[in-house]
Amino acid sequence: MKAGSLLDLESLEATPPRSFRRTRPFPWWAGPALRPEAWQALYERMPDPDQLEALFGKQRRFGQASHDRYVLEYRPDLPVHPIWHQLVEEIEGPAYQRFLAQRLGRRRLRMLYHWHYTPRGCSVSPHCDARRKLGSHVFYFNDPARWRAEWGGETCVLDDEGRFSWRSGPAFEDFAHSEIAPCTGNQSLLFARRANSWHGVRPLECPEGELRRVFIAVFEPRRSWRG
Repeated sequence: MKAGSLLDLESLEATPPRSFRRTRPFPWWAGPALRPEAWQALYERMPDPDQLEALFGKQRRFGQASHDRYVLEYRPDLPVHPIWHQLVEEIEGPAYQRFLAQRLGRRRLRMLYHWHYTPRGCSVSPHCDARRKLGSHVFYFNDPARWRAEWGGETCVLDDEGRFSWRSGPAFEDFAHSEIAPCTGNQSLLFARRANSWHGVRPLECPEGELRRVFIAVFEPRRSWRG
């Protein structure tokens, strides 16, 4: 699919930078980030689950519950379909990087990427991400014709009303307000990391054998890299 762009920059740029930065409880945006035909092509060419590594029972800081899932870290020589390398090229290209810089207020970012496949019963406990991160863009790859609403999988954007330190482990029930980022079809979630950027995913109710699938681009300041 090299002939055309995968990213839908018109959709991404529909929310002005100033509006994004002023979104409460922290800067976030949910909506389509890919062209419809690009989303379908990527969905049909997701990495095979056998390529992912099981990451279960890993202890987290501050009393937060383990984020259990299967993980695959991206690298340029990874044996995945070329369309995924094309997506990374576009994310690292000048148009998307300019879009990010306008919303994060930072340039010269270090970009990291990974796939997460999550099975029944697993969740992402409320957390704010590590301080080294500037933000993330989560691309969802759950077919709306297959993934049922009652299975869950949406990312919850949580408002702590200033009550919790990011170095703590509150439960979903401890938050007074939450909003939902849809997880099916051509949807994505972009957010900037703040000390109150609480988010999470409630335990999945999907049948055994089904997996919630996402591809995540993570942004860090380039100076934090020690590799």
